[in-house]
Formats: sequence, structure tokens, C-alpha cells
Amino acid sequence: MAKPVSDRADLLPLLAEVFRAHGYEGATLALLGGATGLGKGSLYHFFPGGKAQMAAEVLAEIDRWFEVNIFAPLRTSDDPARAVATMIGAVDSYFRSGQRVCLVGVIALGASRDMFAVQVQGYFARWNDALARVLGRSGLSARVARRRSTDALVTIQGALVLARALGDSRIFGQTMANLTARLLARPE
Repeated sequence: MAKPVSDRADLLPLLAEVFRAHGYEGATLALLGGATGLGKGSLYHFFPGGKAQMAAEVLAEIDRWFEVNIFAPLRTSDDPARAVATMIGAVDSYFRSGQRVCLVGVIALGASRDMFAVQVQGYFARWNDALARVLGRSGLSARVARRRSTDALVTIQGALVLARALGDSRIFGQTMANLTARLLARPE
């Protein structure tokens, strides 16, 4: 059994791993309690809205991390090449070099997608917009920048899925290593 936790902020990463492993639908209160060391009553004390509130707060915490470490740096950087390299490094770190699945992606693919549509769409739309803008500042046209940004998100998500499916995190690392050059290459 997990060590009991009493601070709400400490609970969110533990809950996130259960949702990553089992999806929203498969994350039972027993699994969530086992991961946190809390009984059902204690979970409801911290999250009166139950599992839906837990998932919403986990998604909000992920969103905060991405805002600080990826979205804002992309939006504010004066150096597009450095911003893209920083994004790639942060993505690699966050997804543990392809060993951690994207919980927002898990939610997007699950039956609970509609419950969290605003959070899921906001996460991907803000990432896509921030990356497209920094690529535009590198001298690419708005159309090319948007296409490359969308391709990058598809590439990152696809690399996570393929690395997981084949049990080979090197796939993610190789993909991330090639992504910076692909994003910043001059148009043909």
C-alpha cells in the first residue's frame, strides 16, 4: 500500500498515474485510494466531486505545468530555435523519454472525452498556437508554421503511442532528436 498523503497537492501526481494507467473509466476508487493511501471517505474529503473532480484537477495541474514550461516560453521567446529546443527538452523530460503516456491524450481517446472536452481541446489548441507563432517568428509563413506545428503535435503523440506499443522508448528519443531540425528547416 502507498504511504498515506495528507496534502492535496501531493495527491494530484499520484492520481494522475492511476488515470494514465487505467484511463478515466478504469480508474476505480479502489485504485485511486490504493495509489494515495486514502480510503474512499478521505478521497471524498479532498475531492467532494468524486472521480470527475479528481480528473479535472489533475488535468488542470498538467495544464499549469505545460503553460509554465512549454506554452509561455514558446509565446514569449525572442529566439525561435532556442524556444523549440527548450520545448523538445521539456517534452522529453515530462514524458520521461517516452516512458510516460500523455494523460490528456488518454482522456481524448476515452469514453470520458466529452466530460473534459474543454480542457483537452484547450491544451492542444494552446500548444499548437504557441508553437505555430514561434515558428512564424523564425521566418516561416503562417500557413507553413501552422502545418509544421500540427505535424509536431501529431509526431509527439504518435511517438508516445508507438514507443509504448512496441515497448521501446528509443523511438520517442529518436523522434524528439529529429523534430527540432524538421520544425525549423527552411521551406522547400
